[in-house]
Amino acid sequence: MIAFAMPILLGQVFQQLYNTADAWIVGHFLSDPEYAAVTSTGSLVFLLVGFFGGIAVGAGVVISRHYGAKDAEQLQISVHTTVAFGLAAGLVLTAVGVGLTPSILELMDTPENVMPYSVEYFRYYFLGSLAIVMYNLSMGILRAVGDSKHPLYYLIFSSLVNIGLDLLFVGGFGWGVWSAALATTISQFVSVFLCLYRLTHYKTEYQLHIRKIRFHLPMLRRIVHYGLPSGVQNSIIAIANVVVQANINSFGEDTVAGCGTYAKIEGFAFLPITCFSMALTTFVSQNLGAKQYDRTKKGAKLGTIGCVAAAELIGVAMIVFARPLMAFFTDNPAAIEIGVNQSTVESLFFCMLSFSHCIAAIMRGAGKPMVPMFVMLATWCAIRVAYISLMVPRVKESWVIFSAYPLTWTISSIIFLIFYLKFDWLHAFDRAEAKQKAP
Repeated sequence: MIAFAMPILLGQVFQQLYNTADAWIVGHFLSDPEYAAVTSTGSLVFLLVGFFGGIAVGAGVVISRHYGAKDAEQLQISVHTTVAFGLAAGLVLTAVGVGLTPSILELMDTPENVMPYSVEYFRYYFLGSLAIVMYNLSMGILRAVGDSKHPLYYLIFSSLVNIGLDLLFVGGFGWGVWSAALATTISQFVSVFLCLYRLTHYKTEYQLHIRKIRFHLPMLRRIVHYGLPSGVQNSIIAIANVVVQANINSFGEDTVAGCGTYAKIEGFAFLPITCFSMALTTFVSQNLGAKQYDRTKKGAKLGTIGCVAAAELIGVAMIVFARPLMAFFTDNPAAIEIGVNQSTVESLFFCMLSFSHCIAAIMRGAGKPMVPMFVMLATWCAIRVAYISLMVPRVKESWVIFSAYPLTWTISSIIFLIFYLKFDWLHAFDRAEAKQKAP
């Protein structure tokens, strides 16, 4: 699992460089409102991309299952159906993202001086929606069959392209914040081309043939069955995050910049855990496909323990180095102080966030996607939004928003622990297949 997860980790580091490079370069060459526009991108992007990302998780589970069972025919059908879905979804997301950006930003109570720059940035960003969806699905196919190295190589190259174009467009030509999003869009199309070239030009059991790309409805139903809970979960949690962002926006430009900068740093810091949980999903799905139940259970246990320990070490490091890390992105002292305060409140609870991610990944790999969906919607969405909505008007301090995260991470971890220990998740796929074959 470590050997498989390490290339994913390095790849995710470079993927984070897409938006982080935008933030750093815009922060050094353009105005504070333009910097705030870029740093507040996360919740809106995840709102529109998260659903299709969840479907990609379902596709990865199905592909891993057939790959582990050495079922070449079903593996081919699943790969081509996944690509067909990605092409259609990318076009839909482009139209929705470009069209609804101003309305969503208004609902988020985006500060008036930041609003025009946010609209510019997001509209250019979502022009690359087809590349975003297709890259995530193509990368998911490769990872589902155990190839985590080639996605890493492609991410490194496209990230360097993005940084180079950011420096050229913003630093060299002096173009506005929209050009940082344009650089990201171009680099994402580069990465998609490289992934698709790999899938179409190398003879493997999962080779992609352009003429075979079509919707196979029974396979599409299976992919949606395993992916829809994650997609719905991502979208609803993203809506909750938009509500949280709206509360952050109400505290003004400095808080927007400080929280946005902390989010970039946290995104990098937590990457090892995110990547290991992704490896857990593939590991569990492939081994269950091969009916290696003891190996699956042992790997899930060791993987979770390792993730939780690593997350706590990362949390301690975040607290120690929060101030210099914040100062790397911005010289605004108010924004730096807000980011440091957020780190102090949240970072020591990374162990809880890690545990929840790991158990959710195991359940998805085992064919139980509804479990993480309901747990995370109840805790990370309903309880979090209710807590913030009730407490912020009364206390009117930003730390109240920060405290919502460790509270809901802890609750979800307790629920996941009970389910992991009390329910039989190892044979979920077998029961589902038996039900489908029953007259």
